[in-house]
Amino acid sequence: MSVVSSPRENWKKAWNTKGTRQQLVSGTVIMLMVVFILPNFFGYIEKRKGILLNDWVLAFLTPHNVSGLIFAIIWGMILFILVRAIYTPSIYILYCWTLIFVSIARLTCISLVPLDPPRGLIPLTDPLTGVFYGNAVITKDLFFSGHTATLVLIVLCLQKPVDKAIALVATIIVAFLLLVQHIHYTIDVMAAPIIVYALYRFTRYFLFKRHQPEKVINKAVNAMKLML
Repeated sequence: MSVVSSPRENWKKAWNTKGTRQQLVSGTVIMLMVVFILPNFFGYIEKRKGILLNDWVLAFLTPHNVSGLIFAIIWGMILFILVRAIYTPSIYILYCWTLIFVSIARLTCISLVPLDPPRGLIPLTDPLTGVFYGNAVITKDLFFSGHTATLVLIVLCLQKPVDKAIALVATIIVAFLLLVQHIHYTIDVMAAPIIVYALYRFTRYFLFKRHQPEKVINKAVNAMKLML
């Protein structure tokens, strides 16, 4: 019979391993740095003019406000992966570091691809995520979809097949609901899984296969300093 280690034992083991401890601390700090710059960034993009795309999928869908269902699913899945990470520190490390690279990629893409919101957009309302947006209505953070990216990343970081299946269904539902509410263009939603998967593979390789977390962490820290 196999003995399942307790969360406390797993995290103690992770903390006592130098490389893992460095990944935990640095990843958390850098993620907080990303969160810190978001309000100013989103304030900037809301003031600029962008391109209005002709999206035939959105033209087919009558817009409806489904904010409550969207955020119920997203926050439910975030809570779900946090519970799994309590037992498996590597899930937290992989999720945190991939999210850092996804956030940097998303800020870069939004900067390079200025878009105006789709016709018929109904703004999302969520008091929790409002903190990260400076408590303002943000409509131009379009390419690529952050909500879709978050859920795709959860699918990739979860380890059990059943967990992945649940997260995948949640991702598909939210992706569709984002289009129903006209929050994103179809290309925003479709591009998110491709970009996130590429960054997920990149993160796994450098964090776990090359066994050189210090170099990766230092490069990420330097990149964040340039952005700040």
